[in-house]
Amino acid sequence: MQQQRVSIHHPLLTLLTSLTSLPQIKQAHAQLLTSGLFLHPFPPSKLLSLLLSTSSLSYADSVFLRSPSPPLFSYNSLIRAHSSPWSLLLFRSLLRSADPLPNHYTLTFLLAADGLSLTEVEEVRAHVLRRGFETNLFVSNALVKAYWTLGSPELAGKVFDGMLERDMYSWNSMIGGYVAVGDLRSARELFDGMPARDVVSWTSIVAGYVQVGCFMEALDMFNDMQHTGVAPNEFTLTAVLAACANLVALDQGRWIHMYIERADIKINDRLLAGLIDMYSKCGEIEIALRIFNSNDSVKHGIRPWNAMLGGFAIHGLSDKAIQLFEKMKARNIAPNEVTFVSLLSACSHGRLVDKGRLYFDWMKKIYGIDPKIEHYGCMVDLLGRAGLLKEAEEMISTMPMAPDIAIWGALLGACRIYKDMEMGERIGKLINKLEPKQVGCQVLLANLYSGSRRWDEAKHVRKKIEVGGGRKIPGCSSIELDGRFHQFLVGDRSHPQTKDIYSFLDDMAIRLTKAGYVPEVGEVLLDVDEEDKETALSTHSEKLAIAFGLINTPPGTPIRIVKNLRVCLDCHRVTKFISEVYGREIIVRDRMRFHHFRNGSCSCKDYW
Repeated sequence: MQQQRVSIHHPLLTLLTSLTSLPQIKQAHAQLLTSGLFLHPFPPSKLLSLLLSTSSLSYADSVFLRSPSPPLFSYNSLIRAHSSPWSLLLFRSLLRSADPLPNHYTLTFLLAADGLSLTEVEEVRAHVLRRGFETNLFVSNALVKAYWTLGSPELAGKVFDGMLERDMYSWNSMIGGYVAVGDLRSARELFDGMPARDVVSWTSIVAGYVQVGCFMEALDMFNDMQHTGVAPNEFTLTAVLAACANLVALDQGRWIHMYIERADIKINDRLLAGLIDMYSKCGEIEIALRIFNSNDSVKHGIRPWNAMLGGFAIHGLSDKAIQLFEKMKARNIAPNEVTFVSLLSACSHGRLVDKGRLYFDWMKKIYGIDPKIEHYGCMVDLLGRAGLLKEAEEMISTMPMAPDIAIWGALLGACRIYKDMEMGERIGKLINKLEPKQVGCQVLLANLYSGSRRWDEAKHVRKKIEVGGGRKIPGCSSIELDGRFHQFLVGDRSHPQTKDIYSFLDDMAIRLTKAGYVPEVGEVLLDVDEEDKETALSTHSEKLAIAFGLINTPPGTPIRIVKNLRVCLDCHRVTKFISEVYGREIIVRDRMRFHHFRNGSCSCKDYW
């Protein structure tokens, strides 16, 4: 006997559209059962949709399992709501029924589910091909996304190449996938071949260049984006701020800050953290703190706090970092792994050994955070800088993971500072066994020998480096002037103003000598005469960059330099003299931290 059809205007069904709370929905469910309406396919489907709108997924499952002949809409709704391997079980259940048949929505929702394996996605793709949905744009897009999620760029590319129709989502999915795996060449090729680009396309490329450390390229792409008229969003601007932070491009960073205010872009915690990080890494820690303090309503997440904490750490403001951490605790902002990296780094720069030990202990005991290798690295650096070399080595021996070269290198660097030849030689040989091609640590060992005037051993290590084809990373310093970056290597003579720079250095040497500067020739770790050592010191990259800055900026203007290596003792000493003799503030960011030189002294207090 055929069932009677139920009118969609039935009073009980009309009532369902106005219900909002779960108790009300349960009462309506009971009435559907007692009235017999639940035996018809449409009312349970209506009830299921209502339950999903109130996030009552388990209740919706129960209704679905008891529904007579659920329609395809119910299957699709549950597959989409679960977005998990359970979605695949629902799909298989649908295939076992004679009716209904899956449509392109079914397959699109299923492919978007989390937790599917590559084998399972291939199973779904077989149904896509069998049912002729390979030409459907939404299904193909979902397949591309699924393959990227599973780390299969070849399969994603195969689907993309076979698509008869593509939309912006198709292109952006492929570009975003290549960016995620660091393949900027493929991402850029696709980007250049796009028929049109939106803010997502541009942001993906800009963020991709930042991700792989190509910061100048990121800024160039952002400038191109501006010329095309595509307005950046908060994600674009966060990426560009990161590029400015790494380049110490303060002028461009300030322009972006003004753009945010002028365009009335809402500042979220990610963008706020980007602004704080940019100003901190460009040497303007006071501005960073002002921005942090003036955006209290956005500081619910951890990102701005970590950015400010990291800023205090790289500027050596250890006490302020600790005070900020105490404020975090008072505000019930739960710290994470990044928080403790910055906090321990701040303790290291401030020689706060006891505080560092305490915070390292708190990580596990109070906050339940297992220290990672980065945290152990901070502790080894802290102990090594403070001259506690044996304790640092003991900490390495108790690590639950194998120490990496960075950790051994930090201890080797401390051995050089404190001239512990026995430990340094032992660690240097250990590093050489672990990673023979690690040039940086071999250079450290050679410098350790040279510092002890063991010239033969130093030459032997350097010879091994040359034979092995290794090269020490050259010192490189850059300075921003009128939005352009000028880069200098040690002994560089490639700059258009080389003649003026070296002439200025000669005059500067006379003025500094009169002021009492004596070159730290011990920093030139070669067995050559004193005059040659002084000449080698005078052309270090930061000296060239400072000279360029002094020539090209008005008196009293701060000079900002970024260097890729740790500043050497002589360059540190000479920059203090320059700041006093020329009446300039000189801000240098080296690989370790910021140095603010004013009136003949440095903010690091000669501890770096």
